[in-house]
Amino acid sequence: MKHILHLKSSIQGKESYSIKLGHTIVKKIQDKYPGSTLEELNLVDIEIPHLNPAVLRTFFIPGDQLTEEEKESIRFSDEVVKQLLAADIIVIGAPLINFTIPTVLKAWIDHITRAGITFGYGENGPIGKVTGKKVYVAMSSGGVYSEGPGKANDFVAPYLKAFLGFLGMTDLTVFRAEGLKVPGVKEHAMEKAIDSIMID
Repeated sequence: MKHILHLKSSIQGKESYSIKLGHTIVKKIQDKYPGSTLEELNLVDIEIPHLNPAVLRTFFIPGDQLTEEEKESIRFSDEVVKQLLAADIIVIGAPLINFTIPTVLKAWIDHITRAGITFGYGENGPIGKVTGKKVYVAMSSGGVYSEGPGKANDFVAPYLKAFLGFLGMTDLTVFRAEGLKVPGVKEHAMEKAIDSIMID
């Protein structure tokens, strides 16, 4: 039995390929681990506060020294960090938009990046503290970015692998629904993506 956290970041709603792919990944996880609990967070549906200088400073103040106003300013960050740490498996919907991730997903990443909580520094460099998690990325793109000339412009999969790895989430698998706008490819793109899903 696992606790699954499914993050959605597409602005396409029910038409979103990354959300459809994410739901399929979740279903396959549930099939493998019957009785698992699921928590869904649609980042588009909530107003994620972007970091500002005051909030950033608050990140570095010990909890017992925070004023009530400061506690309120980092309430969202505290909530999503707690949510992340409670999950065993994280499914992240990540459509490629202008070669990179949606701004709401980047905002979420900014809020889960907490020195002393989700990462730290040791004598040999940074140490990720969010360990023991399995991450699946449901990536969608109009073009083909896993290979060929488009690969150099994929700043979704490499970024998520690098940054989530920095926080300790090194067990990450990317499933791609790609070529969704390419004639001759788009007709079978989702079927190919779904067939590629293997839950380990």
